[in-house]
Amino acid sequence: MKNSAQLAPRIVQQLAIFLENKPGALASVCDALAGAKINIYGLTVSDTTDHAVVRMVVDNTPRALTIFESHGTLVIESDVLMIQNDNKPGSLSRIAHTLSARKINIEYGYLASMPSAKKGLLILRVTDAKRALTVLKKLDAE
Repeated sequence: MKNSAQLAPRIVQQLAIFLENKPGALASVCDALAGAKINIYGLTVSDTTDHAVVRMVVDNTPRALTIFESHGTLVIESDVLMIQNDNKPGSLSRIAHTLSARKINIEYGYLASMPSAKKGLLILRVTDAKRALTVLKKLDAE
């Protein structure tokens, strides 16, 4: 049975921004993006003692890059997979097993959905984004 657009995987650019780990740092980033009418699709923050790494996927990566660079903020781009997945038990397991069977490693990921939502958004950093996209598109067609 074909489930068209069930996963709808695609490769997108993720921005990793290095900020001071202090109150207001993330708020400033969000203010700058909001002022430029840039929407954040996904975000995760990893902290260390002095700094935080904010990884995000936005709707206008080139514009966001310009904003961060104009403020002297260190930012790194990388390819990640953005996947719309079913919000039900086993959805991530199916994706992880499929990638694992093809020897594609998931380096990290983040996802979120409201408990009542039918779909969630999954962001994955994998060892080979192009190959993973091909594999997941085939899975999507099954």
